[in-house]
Amino acid sequence: MTSRTIFLTGVTRGLGLAMTEGFIARGHTVLGCARDQERIAALNARFGAPHQFAVCDVADAASVRRWADAALAAKGAPDLLVNNAAIMLNPAPLWEIEPTDIARIMAVNINGVCHAIRYLVPAMIAAGRGVIVNVSSGWGRSTDARVAPYCATKWAIEGLTQALAQELPRGFAAVALNPGIIDTDMLRQCWSAEAARFPKPDRWATRAVPFILELSSKDNGRALTVPPR
Repeated sequence: MTSRTIFLTGVTRGLGLAMTEGFIARGHTVLGCARDQERIAALNARFGAPHQFAVCDVADAASVRRWADAALAAKGAPDLLVNNAAIMLNPAPLWEIEPTDIARIMAVNINGVCHAIRYLVPAMIAAGRGVIVNVSSGWGRSTDARVAPYCATKWAIEGLTQALAQELPRGFAAVALNPGIIDTDMLRQCWSAEAARFPKPDRWATRAVPFILELSSKDNGRALTVPPR
């Protein structure tokens, strides 16, 4: 497979880190971002050029713009944009969750995706190529008690992605991707020790990374799920 330039948010832990490792292992160039300065420094030290990792809070439009501008200047438009960054709140009935916490999860999980699209997709369109993967969830297609804000954000990602797919030029793709159930810090926040029954991110990535790399314009507007095996 021809080497691709991949922009990826939320690269320092969980699925984002596993995808970063998987993409790089397959010969692709990753330009990623996340909030944790120490972990970003560690990624830059570990992988080095041509890969590039930067501190960025996707909830902050100005921060995303700075990251996007620097990444585009370094490598040009991405062939693949993966909007992965997201947070989870501690499980609770909706009426017990603080307004500031609800605002934060909306800002990261929804606005963060919008910011990345705003500052990167025009360059992809100008380059005439690109696939945009917005990471969704099983809770973007179903619901559960005590995780209402997270469900709301991922249902929003599903709708946002389908609308975006209708706006993109022919030959592009926007895909909402349910990764499946993986043993991550986010899942442990909800399910505690029960999360250990599910695959670790590195094992998940052996299936997910090739699956994502196969996505193309034929998948535009589809709501997909990483195959379990």
